[in-house]
Amino acid sequence: MLNPAAFARCDEGNALATSGTTITTAPQLPNHKVKIKKPGQRSCNEKDAKGKFCGGHLKHWFYASDVLEQACGDLEKAWGPGAEVYRCEHCKTLYLPNPEESRGLNVAGAGQTSVFGLTVPAKDGK
Repeated sequence: MLNPAAFARCDEGNALATSGTTITTAPQLPNHKVKIKKPGQRSCNEKDAKGKFCGGHLKHWFYASDVLEQACGDLEKAWGPGAEVYRCEHCKTLYLPNPEESRGLNVAGAGQTSVFGLTVPAKDGK
């Protein structure tokens, strides 16, 4: 479920798709670059001045406890105190969760099914 507070106060200039849950652009904040994660994305895809990908890991960011963000206050004003936000560890780009991505208890992601289709039967008595 997408956090509706994250998209509630977006600017008029940002184009949000109106059909389904597909979102084309993220609402931008004055002091932060905001993007939307692609399904299964775990590293930053922001390009630097030379055109190279950043590649930093995306970490779940608890901005309410960040001292520098408390001074800025943009995120808490726009999205409230507990929105799900990820931040690149290198370039500090913010990522909102993808509404199409499955959610669950596994922090490593949904995983992949075997391409071989093999199942190992349980051992009897051992």
